[in-house]
Amino acid sequence: MRAVIQRVASASVTIAGEEVAAIKSGLLILLGVTHEDGEAEVDYLAAKCAGLRIFRDDEDKMNRSVADIGGEVIVVSQFTLYGDCRKGKRPAFVDAAPPDTAIVLYEQFVERLRQAGLRVGTGRFGADMQVSLLNDGPVTILMDTAEMMKKKQ
Repeated sequence: MRAVIQRVASASVTIAGEEVAAIKSGLLILLGVTHEDGEAEVDYLAAKCAGLRIFRDDEDKMNRSVADIGGEVIVVSQFTLYGDCRKGKRPAFVDAAPPDTAIVLYEQFVERLRQAGLRVGTGRFGADMQVSLLNDGPVTILMDTAEMMKKKQ
């Protein structure tokens, strides 16, 4: 799994003119799923995102998690995180999991964040979404479970 985690002052997702999710301070997580992902990757990445200390404390240091600040989360499916641009000028998405596999893991990821006590909004899997955000920092973190879990062992 790959995730781009953006610390935001606010974020929203709109589909066909309808706002389907909106948050104030928190995280916008763009989530990509590949063929090799399973429940272990979901659990690992959700725990990392929920505990990620990228919010300022009283000494202006990044030392608080989204839960610590009472923040919220929006998760948006993003198969394009697995776009391979090494050849030609158009990305290939062969590493992205097929939709029937990806949606199950995407929903499990959202559920794990909720189980961690977070308020989580979502886009709509496979929909044409307009995502708006107001960066806080900006602070943007890239996580890839293939690399992270390899180092963990």
